[in-house]
Amino acid sequence: MRPPKSYTIVELLGDGISSELSRSIHTVAEALPCRLQFTPVDLSLEERARRGTSAYDESVELVRAHRIALKYPTVTEGESPNAILRDRLAFAVIHRPVMTVPGLPTNFNKPLDIDVVRIATGGTYEDRGRRIGAESAVSLRVIERGPCKKAARFAFKLAMTKRTHVVSTSKYTIQRAADGLFEETVEAVSEDYPGIPYRRELFDSLLAGIIMNPERYSVIVCPNEYGDFLSDMACGLVGSIGVGDSASYAFDEDGHVTLAMFDPAGGTAPDIAGRDLCNPTAALLALCTLLRHIGELKASDALRAAIRDTLAANERTRDLGGKLSTSAFTAAVVGRMRREHVAA
Repeated sequence: MRPPKSYTIVELLGDGISSELSRSIHTVAEALPCRLQFTPVDLSLEERARRGTSAYDESVELVRAHRIALKYPTVTEGESPNAILRDRLAFAVIHRPVMTVPGLPTNFNKPLDIDVVRIATGGTYEDRGRRIGAESAVSLRVIERGPCKKAARFAFKLAMTKRTHVVSTSKYTIQRAADGLFEETVEAVSEDYPGIPYRRELFDSLLAGIIMNPERYSVIVCPNEYGDFLSDMACGLVGSIGVGDSASYAFDEDGHVTLAMFDPAGGTAPDIAGRDLCNPTAALLALCTLLRHIGELKASDALRAAIRDTLAANERTRDLGGKLSTSAFTAAVVGRMRREHVAA
């Protein structure tokens, strides 16, 4: 019997419920058919205040060395750790898959299965803006062709893998220069993928379209802030932001992924931190995406199926209408995953 493959994962620890999410991840990792070696870095607010930029220096050095990271929620106070890591590691694309979970309570009664591919830079997020006198303010909005091209390529490759289509979205009729450049770039990339159906839609029309006819949408590529808005709305439609995970990617000049960071979409939840009450679903889904990225497809599929089956069986944490603690939910997922893996 061959020994299990081993992978080094940089674990970026954060604030609030971070330690509980980490324990859940480690518990699940112990049941995987591969071996994950976690290399931790403390990026909590307290540690950032104590160490200054050296905490980021260590994080960046380790991620560059091992190429894969798993990050937990961090407090934004004076600075955004996500933005700093994104800038220093040259993350160009954020991917957030959002899918209906059978049995999960929701106000939306149609199935949803979309992949939001968001440019990780530019838009209005690059400039905090400035006041002009007492009654006015202005901010710059930047769209660059390079990140647009990387996001478009990622979207079309994803659509090719899933055998589906791509929709690009923005406000190109209003933001003719900035959003026009984005749409122009996506359309040019689409010519390299003639077998993938492609169309563009105005962002406001797309939001209405997803709610009325979600089956018409699969892979959606968009500028920075549009993707931020869209992915949170989509999580709300399927029941909770607590079931949303995210992946950030950096690329070489040929479009190959060089660095990847995976994280849950939710926040630090300080009100329940340390009480074994938080929902680890998004963190575990981030681990699923990480496993698929490193080529552990069977493990990824088994874990994802176990998470969905556990939620569908009404074994959930309190935020999703259940009664389980963080550790009890994790144990339920591990039990199902082991059965799924043995069955496979």
